[in-house]
Amino acid sequence: MSAPSFCGPGVVRIVETRHLGWSFSLKKQQSGKRDQMRAKTAVVLGAQWGDEGKGKIVDVLSARFSAVARYAGGHNAGHTVIHGGQKFILQLIPCGVLRPGCKSIIGNGVVLDPLAFLNEVAKLRDLGVAVDGQLFVSNRAQVILPYHRMIELAAESAPGRKKIGTTSRGIGPAYEDKMARSGLRVVDLLRPELLKTHIEAACAEKNAIVHALFGAAPLDPARMYEEYAAAAELMAPFVADTARLLNSIMAEGGSVMFEGAQGTMLDIDHGTYPFVTSSSATAGGASTGTGVGPTAIGTVISVTKAYVTRVGEGPFPTEIHSAAGDQLRERGNEYGAVTGRPRRCGWLDIPLLRYSNQVNGAEWLVVTKLDVLDELAEIPVCIGYEIDGKFTDEIPADVHGLESIKPRYTMLKGWRQSTESITEFDKLPQAAQEYLRFQELESGAKIGMISTGPDRDQTIMLPEFTAALNSLHA
Repeated sequence: MSAPSFCGPGVVRIVETRHLGWSFSLKKQQSGKRDQMRAKTAVVLGAQWGDEGKGKIVDVLSARFSAVARYAGGHNAGHTVIHGGQKFILQLIPCGVLRPGCKSIIGNGVVLDPLAFLNEVAKLRDLGVAVDGQLFVSNRAQVILPYHRMIELAAESAPGRKKIGTTSRGIGPAYEDKMARSGLRVVDLLRPELLKTHIEAACAEKNAIVHALFGAAPLDPARMYEEYAAAAELMAPFVADTARLLNSIMAEGGSVMFEGAQGTMLDIDHGTYPFVTSSSATAGGASTGTGVGPTAIGTVISVTKAYVTRVGEGPFPTEIHSAAGDQLRERGNEYGAVTGRPRRCGWLDIPLLRYSNQVNGAEWLVVTKLDVLDELAEIPVCIGYEIDGKFTDEIPADVHGLESIKPRYTMLKGWRQSTESITEFDKLPQAAQEYLRFQELESGAKIGMISTGPDRDQTIMLPEFTAALNSLHA
């Protein structure tokens, strides 16, 4: 492929990479690193717009943790885990459920659809996965009910409304009710009289609003109550005070991994607003979404693809509008695990990755899908932006600024040979090693792990990262 087909129109190509003073000193970076993590806990989250391959990474790392806790989002997030040729798609349940002896915890920061939860539990049981006694749901988590889905679907479909690109699963409206202090929590779901009263009152209000604004048909509160009262009985064995459970695990010397959903650039505060999710996807959400204090967070591990993808609407500075984007999509199988929607593909964005590492306090990077780039002779990497004729490496806060970006690229040499299934860094092609070193140096976080395929075993673990993880058992 030629460089123009990579970069597309309106893009400035730059060959020099160290002339703007952005590079982090490797010596300085190494002087501040730690051999051990502060506490026996780690947050694992996405550095981009989600779909970075967190599912596999959490699954691989979960072997070293006593529990895995999900802290935000709902069943709009999807993790795909492949083990022994068998595919598991998890939407609500943390990946730790696939590890015998590892507790899986759905925290209070999650919005939970009881029917989706029970369906996922049933599928796992059918696959032979033990969930009873290993899976716990916060009694303080908010509940998604049918009127949340109705409102979101009607709003997204309304004429003249700017689409956000949601999954229409009721996530946003459930968080709206939470913040308006009118939501239903899991603990309330287990009280039949309260559940019935809540559904009747909510349906009277939501039906009127949706009919007036969108002309949608009303929901039947009696039928809804029967369905969700039955679901509550099936959910009851999983419900617990998960904040107490997590803090007890840590007090007894256990280790906990906090599993993020979506990605940093979809965070309600720090993402590309308003094209974001409705929850705190960044590292700070791990504390508020589980009831574990911030001083108990040992480290933050940020997962990034070797390139970038995005699903749905919203600005995407390095999006590829040529056949090269289609090639990445097909080689990387870039289709949503939950929705099946094709993902938009783009080149690695260093200012975005640096911003993500900054707001998360990320110490470690995990790079996924390196093998997707194997066939490229040259690989563009964005090192800065031109906005309204001015050069910057700062992420704009507004949509206009984000949509005005002309990315500036440096071209790195490709390796034109397979990296699939390689498990040792030194056995990677030299150009692949240089690509990763560039990503590490410019982003400000240390690469600890590299994924070279979808299976658990297709993974490179760097020695320093392995030593830090081993300290969890010290």
